[in-house]
Amino acid sequence: MTSALIFITNGTEEMEFTIAYDTLVRAAIDTTSAGVDIQSQAVCTRGVKITPDVLLDSLSDDQLSSYDIVVIPGGGPGANTLQANKRVQKLFQDNYQVKGKLLGTICAGSLAIKSSGIAKGKAITSHPSVKGELTGDYAYSEDKVVVTDNLVSSRGPGTAFPFALTLVELALGKEKRDEVAGPMVF
Repeated sequence: MTSALIFITNGTEEMEFTIAYDTLVRAAIDTTSAGVDIQSQAVCTRGVKITPDVLLDSLSDDQLSSYDIVVIPGGGPGANTLQANKRVQKLFQDNYQVKGKLLGTICAGSLAIKSSGIAKGKAITSHPSVKGELTGDYAYSEDKVVVTDNLVSSRGPGTAFPFALTLVELALGKEKRDEVAGPMVF
């Protein structure tokens, strides 16, 4: 079974987190949320409190490397925490361009691409507020969703559905994407 890990911390954008999580679950992907630098709940950008399935500190390196899909949602404060985390950076470095693995970033979460030192010179996207931090090192795109190698990046809360559905399609095929998207009324 395909598995996914989605990070969450204080200041994560709740739409990006919940839409990605929910869409992957609807595709029958074994999805786990991991809290980073929190004790029990993450307080998201709009004050929504979310309790992750596990805390990052409780996962071994072997457990982290077992996930097929790894997602970093945005939200400025949360994205800053996640992109600065050494274990998150290492996971992105270890899984970039690895067959059978997918990496996803949305909004300011795309800063993790830079902090991990991956995909230099390649096409990525992000929320417009962090574009200036990425344009010098990447072929910046303003497309809603950009796929480069095994890396999927997206713009923000309004692109969360196409972002999540792209992850589903890359992991399980277009037929599964259509199956998941249909009842969502896209």
